[in-house]
Amino acid sequence: MIRLHHYPGNASFTPHVLLHELGLPFELALVDRGRAAHKAPEYLKLNPNGQIPVLVDGSLVLYETAAICLHLCDAHPQAGLAPALGTAERAHFYKWLVWLTNTLQAMLMHYFYPERLVDDGDAGAAAQVRAHAQSRVGTMLQQLDDQLAAHGGPWLLPSGYSAVDPYAFMLCRWTRGFSDRPARDYPHIGPYLARMLERPAVQAAFAAEKIGAPFY
Repeated sequence: MIRLHHYPGNASFTPHVLLHELGLPFELALVDRGRAAHKAPEYLKLNPNGQIPVLVDGSLVLYETAAICLHLCDAHPQAGLAPALGTAERAHFYKWLVWLTNTLQAMLMHYFYPERLVDDGDAGAAAQVRAHAQSRVGTMLQQLDDQLAAHGGPWLLPSGYSAVDPYAFMLCRWTRGFSDRPARDYPHIGPYLARMLERPAVQAAFAAEKIGAPFY
């Protein structure tokens, strides 16, 4: 059986949603960040980076959220969570998946962990990093909003719902505490998040992780 090592609301949320979308039998293994379980020797054997999530699928042990998403899409093509291989739509799917993980998520990490980029104890510098990161994320959210506006469809890709949608939803909900214009306040992202929340797979993941409102 598939096992997803997760923590509520963490980067494991996207593959959690996808597993529900696929209707696959799986089990959740809580990695208690409050007790630094992601840095414990046993977990580091699964992911030497000490980060969440890890997916164990038979003999396959996989980390990195985007890699897990691609594996689930490729292993279960009948679900249609990625456009067909070799098509322009698939290329755009890759583009947005990489953008989400390498651009938007990376900048959100600077917002949440600014102390990683400054000298120890330099609270002023950390505050400046966080403020700049929030501003940069705002620019990226505008790009996301423009993408939704450009084709007028219900999902991020014109070709339809795909694995990039729960990924975008997860990152957008991480902005819910922004002091200035969280994702829900953008004219096209706001309704998009509401549509995502209506999906049974998203609701099932929230319920399993015991996450309540506000969802985004």
